[in-house]
Amino acid sequence: MEVPVQRNAEAGAAAECGELADPAFWRQPPQARLDAFARLRALGSPVYVPEGRGRGHWALLRHADVQEASRLPKVFASAPGVTTPEPARWVRALFGDSMVNLDGADHARLRKVVQRAFTPRLLAAAEADIHAVAARIVDDVLAERPDEFVSAVSSRLPLEVICNMMGIPERYRPEIADRVNHASENIGVERGLASRLRMPGRGLRALARMQRMVAAIGRERRRNPGDDLISALVCANVDGQALGARQLGAFFSLLMVAGVETTRNAITHGLSLLTDHPGQRDLLLGDFEKYADGAVDEMIRHSTPIIQFRRTVAAEHELGGRLFRPGEKVVLYYASANRDEAVFPDPDAFDITRSPNPHLGFGGGGPHFCLGAHLARVEMKALFRELLTRPVGLRAVGLPDLAGSNFDNRVRSLRFAFDAPGDA
Repeated sequence: MEVPVQRNAEAGAAAECGELADPAFWRQPPQARLDAFARLRALGSPVYVPEGRGRGHWALLRHADVQEASRLPKVFASAPGVTTPEPARWVRALFGDSMVNLDGADHARLRKVVQRAFTPRLLAAAEADIHAVAARIVDDVLAERPDEFVSAVSSRLPLEVICNMMGIPERYRPEIADRVNHASENIGVERGLASRLRMPGRGLRALARMQRMVAAIGRERRRNPGDDLISALVCANVDGQALGARQLGAFFSLLMVAGVETTRNAITHGLSLLTDHPGQRDLLLGDFEKYADGAVDEMIRHSTPIIQFRRTVAAEHELGGRLFRPGEKVVLYYASANRDEAVFPDPDAFDITRSPNPHLGFGGGGPHFCLGAHLARVEMKALFRELLTRPVGLRAVGLPDLAGSNFDNRVRSLRFAFDAPGDA
């Protein structure tokens, strides 16, 4: 009976492949999705996911496969786009190519300009600012006693930090926050017909408005440079290169949408995880400096803010027991790789002492490893220090309201409350 049972299990798991392209799959409770990923990983090789009309992609679900593909950009290319669906040619022509959608010399050239702009002086100032902003946010929370965490806390920190680092004038910031929400609110989310007719127009208009703002600031900084990141980018001289208006706009959009959204979601999931695991919270509070770095990485692994990125096969290559051919589409499922039993013992457990913790929350390595990984970790550590070590603690109330996106583990809202009455 063992052979039929095994075949039935494989057939059942294979049937789930098509569900990865079904919006209903992403509206399921998180654990149901993770259980499906586990069954698909057990097949032992990449699986094909039909997307309709003869299209489809190969899903890389195991940690080793995602990591290998990430480190072979000449084989698994980011161009023409890493999102699903891929950006249209006219969108790329209008807004410029984001760094995440570039390969080879084009990507290396742009990344070099950006990396050179992040000088030790700028990074030191940014880290000092992170601690100040985190303290101010928690001061405001204790004084005003809001009850919704995303708007009051987790979205504020990365937005304020990035705007301060970029040198965005205060008068632009409320509109930028609004544009970021419009640009990202429906990424990877199923929408009704009326919404589809309005979108992506609404999101693209938000991006266009945001890019016009930063282009105007860039022109002013070329004339009167300061100590901020925009000045460094537009006045850079790396092999004769600086960022033009479209490149600056594309980078700013990436930084705002990716940097703000991913960090805010990791922070929000982090509070929920600490609330659901009081033993881990007590351990962290017992010696914050000892456990904080591990706690931040475990929050990122457990929540995996970016669920997946897409790649296009550019050269024949064997991976995971399958021969990939040029033109095929591959999707790197970080959400599955970060629960791979072969790498993470008891992968569904939230364990701030997990070591080693080679999670792929910032990508699988290679040239597209997240530039903002260090700052994101500093932001999370600074904020949780303030949230947890003040006399009045905070806890999540109920479950996070998830967007049901197939792209990012987005939290729309999370209610929270104070552990005890009184002011800090």
